[in-house]
Amino acid sequence: MALIETERESRGGRDTALRDWVRALEATAPIAGEPQRTLACFIEEIARERPDAPALLSAAETFSYGTLAARINRYARWALAQDLGNGDVVGLMMPNRPEYLAIWLGLTSVGVVVALLNTNLRGPALAHCIDTVAPKHVIVAAELGDAFQSAADAVTCQPNIWLYGDAGRGDDGRIDLAVDSLSADPLGAERRAVTIADPALLIYTSGTTGLPKAAYVSHRRVLEWSFWFAGLMDTGPDDRMYDCLPLYHSVGGVVATGAVLVRGGSVLIRDKFSAQRFWDDLADGGCTLVQYIGELCRYLVNAPPHPRERAHRLRLACGNGLQADIWEKFQQKFAIPRILEFYAATEGNFSLYNVEGKVGAIGRVPSFLAHRFPLRLVRLDAVTTAPARDERGFCIRCGANEIGEAIGKIHDGAAHGGTFEGYTDAAASDRKILRNVFEPGDAWYRTGDLMRRDAGGFFYFVDRIGDTFRWKGENVSTSEVAAAITAFPGIVEAAVYGVHIPGTEGAAGMAAIVCEGPLDLAAFRVHLVRCLPAYARPLFVRVMAKIAVTGTFKHTKSNLQREGYDPAASDDGIYFDHPVRHEFVRLDGALYGSIQAGKVRL
Repeated sequence: MALIETERESRGGRDTALRDWVRALEATAPIAGEPQRTLACFIEEIARERPDAPALLSAAETFSYGTLAARINRYARWALAQDLGNGDVVGLMMPNRPEYLAIWLGLTSVGVVVALLNTNLRGPALAHCIDTVAPKHVIVAAELGDAFQSAADAVTCQPNIWLYGDAGRGDDGRIDLAVDSLSADPLGAERRAVTIADPALLIYTSGTTGLPKAAYVSHRRVLEWSFWFAGLMDTGPDDRMYDCLPLYHSVGGVVATGAVLVRGGSVLIRDKFSAQRFWDDLADGGCTLVQYIGELCRYLVNAPPHPRERAHRLRLACGNGLQADIWEKFQQKFAIPRILEFYAATEGNFSLYNVEGKVGAIGRVPSFLAHRFPLRLVRLDAVTTAPARDERGFCIRCGANEIGEAIGKIHDGAAHGGTFEGYTDAAASDRKILRNVFEPGDAWYRTGDLMRRDAGGFFYFVDRIGDTFRWKGENVSTSEVAAAITAFPGIVEAAVYGVHIPGTEGAAGMAAIVCEGPLDLAAFRVHLVRCLPAYARPLFVRVMAKIAVTGTFKHTKSNLQREGYDPAASDDGIYFDHPVRHEFVRLDGALYGSIQAGKVRL
């Protein structure tokens, strides 16, 4: 009750939200007392009490808690048999399935660090991710054998390769056969000492604007994510989470699973998101919770009506990236009782949570938890995009509703929050640290994310610094432009980015869009003029059948930017907002040449 009294501004509708904060804080209590209890230990304890209770379910296999604990023990013994020591790395490349969790839980329980490889990568990009972490072994699902082979010649670290499943190459190197021969009993004296301060996972950044980086995730953070979300969602044994997000990412692989498993609930795992299958899965699976990514919600809202889209038992949808323009449509159309939006990054040292359900906000920090979430917004230099400094050389804090970069104070002690565990690349880790920020010697983690904070303390995501571009002397937020574009009827998806034009400063706006039918270009232009200032309106529009995305539905813009507005670079229709005719015209080779030669005044 002392915590509730501390947050005196919370009254009325915020009382419920404050209760959720306190519940989340109290939920993390099991982490502090016993530093050798990892997530696998908690699952083993539940397995002893309720061995037959369902834990992980999929179309291919179902694990009870007893089965999951047994699989964890077998993989732990496999690691010991391979003489893998604390800190040794094993790569894992496998589609979503219960065995995926059993593998990394088992290996990490004896000190191995598991690198979760993106199943969509091929060739040099996959080879880069493997060499970045230099694993001693890589476990590859048989169905991904060809994908892995596409990178094999470029991999320099030469790990041992283990296949899971029959790939038609005999039984040699089959890890599924190897572990089945090992004991499923709990480990005794052979178990190595592992503490929650030790690294557990290597999770890669999405690599939307460059090659992915591998971020360290300790056992402590695995548990903090699991128990904190268990408290916020008030999970229990009767809850079932629907998880169609990639298990190789932190949200789908740790938050969605751990928050339910630590309370004895179950997780329904699907290999990937399907708008057509989504509502049948929820209804047939009896799911009470769902983990989302914002664009997943947009796809569902824009999909044709489904006969079972309200025939579910959901009590809460939890996720991040749900834009304001789709929030209420998603909640009302599908009768979602409650949405828990949050902000976090795999490598980040703070998070934000919108427990009040304020539309469009990514969260706020209650006063009594300020020490756990050391967050500030700082002004950026308009030209360099580096944090601006005052006459004393310190960063400048943003005022209410002023846009700035979010930074989190780095503490050495986890009790104060703010731990930054970094990447395998020390130089990349150092580039994320901002020093001498508000006082000599302090250090803060740079998120690279632009946010604003309103007078009530709620934070709103604006854009990634790398995604913003400068045109006509003004900074343009790609996410705000994309939101305006998708508000036009018939446009279901938009990716906005800057393209360089010879003889001009900065970058002009370009949008790749996906439409569900014919696009009325004249009406679309009127809409843009009404919604956006002139400098923010896209000069070029590319109409596509599909925009490439990452496993978490983030647009991959690097190819789009490389192809630019050259009509010869693709078969897509590209339209130019002609400054004289004041209309979108189809861009052909002649007009493209005139723009390149500076003959069109922009």
